[in-house]
Amino acid sequence: MIYLVEDDESIRELVIYTLKSQGFEAQGFERPSMFWKALEKEYPALLLLDVMLPEEDGISILKKLRMRPDIRKLPIIMLTAKGSEYDTVIGLDSGADDYIPKPFRMMELISRIRALLRRTEDEGAEEYQIGNLYVCPARHIATVDKQNVNLTLKEYEVLCLLLKNSGTVLSRTQLLNQVWGYEFDGESRTVDVHIRTLRQKLGSAGELVETVRGVGYKIDMK
Repeated sequence: MIYLVEDDESIRELVIYTLKSQGFEAQGFERPSMFWKALEKEYPALLLLDVMLPEEDGISILKKLRMRPDIRKLPIIMLTAKGSEYDTVIGLDSGADDYIPKPFRMMELISRIRALLRRTEDEGAEEYQIGNLYVCPARHIATVDKQNVNLTLKEYEVLCLLLKNSGTVLSRTQLLNQVWGYEFDGESRTVDVHIRTLRQKLGSAGELVETVRGVGYKIDMK
């Protein structure tokens, strides 16, 4: 089941129709209160969330969901008229898995949904230990000196991807493609922002994330 929270009736009906025509179960909600009520009965496999909404904005909803242990890993794609790089970074840093500015093409939306669902299903059961850093993707745990590190979903996925490709330099484009599921249409500063905040949160283990000038980033598990 895919949930859509969108107050524009024409967009809501078109997206729901497209999802169903592609074989997905889908349900749309005009107001956040309707979504919260439905969430009490059934958890969706993925949430499409508008930012500008009555009652409360999408970023507020996103943050509340990421704070709930029972549903914090729910895949969430933001759909919004706000398309600047700043707004994109705010949305992603708040825990969104993807961010699609309006107007968008329906088949692009379907492609993004499928890519995100694949990434969610492919989450591995490997564990990583390097120095004082421990990461368990299956349990969504990251610790430094045995103390939990509170990472956003994107920061965590970047960290896991670097660990999975230990010793290999990943370019900004590769990170964008594999973590966000598509080629970023614009500057790649989003990756640099996430690397910077990731290093800060990892503290003494932050130096494990190496910058390869002019190429990208890597972690070496020596």
